[in-house]
Amino acid sequence: MAVAALITWLVTAVGGFVMLGTWIAKGGHRQGNSHFPPAMIFGHFGLAAVGLVLWIIYLVIDNDTIAWIAFILLVPVALLGFTMLARWIPSYRARSAAGSASGAQDTAEKHFPVGVVGGHGIFAVATAVLVLLTAIGV
Repeated sequence: MAVAALITWLVTAVGGFVMLGTWIAKGGHRQGNSHFPPAMIFGHFGLAAVGLVLWIIYLVIDNDTIAWIAFILLVPVALLGFTMLARWIPSYRARSAAGSASGAQDTAEKHFPVGVVGGHGIFAVATAVLVLLTAIGV
């Protein structure tokens, strides 16, 4: 189960990198071009990356404390992720609305592929569940 968590975490990270790259390429890091503050984006990324590194360390040395720390790091990562999802949904709706081309703000996150957003979320939930199950010893 621990290896499955690593795999889902890596797949989640790939989706996150796609969205981070899109966000930066479309100018999301510039003020006023995104509904996501850079601290939110980079905080989510940074905590998830630290958790992933800890999970890899856990797989190597099999220390339950490290598994729990990795899981605890996933809590703020998930909260930031849900916050970003809630901010992204109006951008997606504006993009798909018929009248959105006339005057709607073109934010960086409007360019996120829907499949990547959905896949990232599904794999993130699977990762959190697998990490928790591994940490409690199932």
